[in-house]
Amino acid sequence: MTALLTTPTGAATPAEEPTVPPERRRVPYLLLLPGLLWLAVFFVVPLVTLVSTSLQTGSLEEGYALTFSWSTYSDVWSTYSSQLLRSFLYAGSATVLALVIGYPLAYAIAFKAHRWRNLMLVLVVAPFFTSFLLRTLAWKIVLADDGWVVGALQTVGLMSDTGRLLATPAAVVLGLTYNFLPFMVLPLYASLEKMDPLLLEAAGDLHATPVTAFRTVTWPLSLPGVVAGTLLTFIPAAGDYVNVQFLGTPNSQMIGNVIESRFLTVLDYPAAAALSITVMAVVLILVVAYVRRVGARELL
Repeated sequence: MTALLTTPTGAATPAEEPTVPPERRRVPYLLLLPGLLWLAVFFVVPLVTLVSTSLQTGSLEEGYALTFSWSTYSDVWSTYSSQLLRSFLYAGSATVLALVIGYPLAYAIAFKAHRWRNLMLVLVVAPFFTSFLLRTLAWKIVLADDGWVVGALQTVGLMSDTGRLLATPAAVVLGLTYNFLPFMVLPLYASLEKMDPLLLEAAGDLHATPVTAFRTVTWPLSLPGVVAGTLLTFIPAAGDYVNVQFLGTPNSQMIGNVIESRFLTVLDYPAAAALSITVMAVVLILVVAYVRRVGARELL
């Protein structure tokens, strides 16, 4: 808003705004330059290369040529649609399971842990101190047929004597849930920790039951953390291929396994690139629809 100055005659005239030197105007753009260069080199260029590769035809021996062959997308969609849908099913199941486990944990850390809060947060991120591969291999031992988990389930009658967990879709979902659980807990904790406890006291003063207070106060205020946590869990889980490789079977392959095979084993680069672009596009559509559906458009 332009300031007004009063002249001796009583008329109001706009005051002159201070002139910003040109070199100071360039400072914000110079601060943005490193981030823009990073995005250009490590995101834009690889993405353009991936799109270009997906539109090529040829072979590794004969060489590839850019022919704008859009039929590659329809071919990979019709061939690998089951793996794509299975990936989203596994990732969605792991995300829901992580939310069910992570929300009470984040709530306990934020409101009940008190002096143990820092220790519990360290325990949440402690799995990151170990390699992703080693953590998945550890689950292969935990879920083995002669492991204590299967033995306990057979003892209580929840699994037959010939039943197994390893090399099943359940093992894949459990592995995904464990590996990406911190990505759910930390955003939830950050959202819950900012909430004013006096709001819950006010809800109690208005004769709200604990369930009503949670539904009308805690849950809506924690919704940004829920959205962030579900996205941080679902997106990497949908493209994961390590858990299926060690905990599943070839019949339970996800789209990440197919892409890895196309790139490194079959050496069919156009098909692998087309699959990668397809997964990115589908995930982007799902994310936008989800964020708009839950009403957290400011996260976009």
